[in-house]
Amino acid sequence: MTSKVYAGAKLRDVRQRLNMPQAVFAQRLGVSIPYLSQMENNNRPVSTSVVLGLAQEFGFDVTELQAGDEARLVGDMREALADPVFTGPAPALADLRLAASNAPTLARAFLDLHATYRQTHERLASLDEALGREDARLRPSSWEEVRDFFHYCDNYLDAVDRSAERFANLRKSGETITQAAVRTLAAQQITVTQSDAGPIRHYDSATKTLRIARHATSATQTFQILLQLALITQGQLLNATLDQARFQSEEARSIAKVGLANYFAGAALMPYGAFLGAAQDNRHDLEVLANRFGASIEQVAHRLSTMQRPSAKGIPFFFVRVDQAGTITKRHSATTLQFARYGGACPLWNVHQAFELPGQFLRQLAETPDGARYFCLAHDVSKSGGAYNAPTRRYAIGLGCEVRHAPALVYADHMDVGSPAAYAPIGISCRICERRDCHQRSVPPLERQLRVDPDKRGTLPYQLD
Repeated sequence: MTSKVYAGAKLRDVRQRLNMPQAVFAQRLGVSIPYLSQMENNNRPVSTSVVLGLAQEFGFDVTELQAGDEARLVGDMREALADPVFTGPAPALADLRLAASNAPTLARAFLDLHATYRQTHERLASLDEALGREDARLRPSSWEEVRDFFHYCDNYLDAVDRSAERFANLRKSGETITQAAVRTLAAQQITVTQSDAGPIRHYDSATKTLRIARHATSATQTFQILLQLALITQGQLLNATLDQARFQSEEARSIAKVGLANYFAGAALMPYGAFLGAAQDNRHDLEVLANRFGASIEQVAHRLSTMQRPSAKGIPFFFVRVDQAGTITKRHSATTLQFARYGGACPLWNVHQAFELPGQFLRQLAETPDGARYFCLAHDVSKSGGAYNAPTRRYAIGLGCEVRHAPALVYADHMDVGSPAAYAPIGISCRICERRDCHQRSVPPLERQLRVDPDKRGTLPYQLD
């Protein structure tokens, strides 16, 4: 290892998952109990011998010791602390990092508490409607709870991913994944038909009929058939995964179940091994991959953000989808880059420009306030309603990675990654962004004092100390 790694929480989690006391765990790793205790409490870095022991004795993927959980927690806590409800001085970044590395459970409890506060605050705005209703219980949003579940799993679920890959690999010779799914459903006496009206997908359990909208693209039709197949044939696996997640409500569990079925569908359409090899061979060309696997550009980009299987990891990508108002509707990140938990993405990010240039792939080199540099790709996505009077849904998707991976992407060819001037200064949220001279700043940063000179006006109506 070239740098010191403090990963006490992960080390402790490994031991607890193995249900192994410290004495036995220390013996298997070839260290003393006090030394192990110091590493678990982040008083010492994880030694090279322990890293080797984890790999050899327990088959542990040592790259997980440097996974992005700590960075995610720090980013989420900084954004939460930017809420105006916190009127005192903001904790130092070093303190947040210490909390994330030494007490991640406490950090997540703080985030849950803040999320509950926000939900309570929003409900108070319509108190007359909520009064007396049994469902007005104060709890974190089910949608946000599920989003965070996938967020802290690196958007990779091993058991579901491997099950989907096995299904895809068991196809008959010459059979497409769609044909395999229809055949599997037929074995359950389920008929798949197309419909000219109604929802994109509708399963009638009474008649055992699955109706797929005829106007949907072939990629969408295949994905929806696979999703329903997961709900029908993978119930035991999905429920076991949901049991481990321990969601706080049935509503969150139901949302997550559909999310897991979505995950299965994407992993079956683009099975891990074949997709990873094709992505590497074609330098992550989204159009080539979409044509090869019968998927959409959005499905391919989303799938790339999930390629984090232990011992066979792809490039750590982030993936985001925004609507025309700039609101983030999907966000997944296997990188250190974090997205705003509330509100929209940084206006300087090229994902917003995709609406202005439909059909084009927009490239951008970007740098966050912490000095990390990224290659970013943006593309617009339009989803037809299938009729003249039906509304068209418009989104933009963003895909990116740390700039050190840029040579593996065809889109990064001929970009001046070595020039500091080539990088656009982006951030996570204006409230926690420390840039003083951003011409797109919407609100002042919480951690800075403001000076207002009535006789002077620059880009902003105030100056930052």
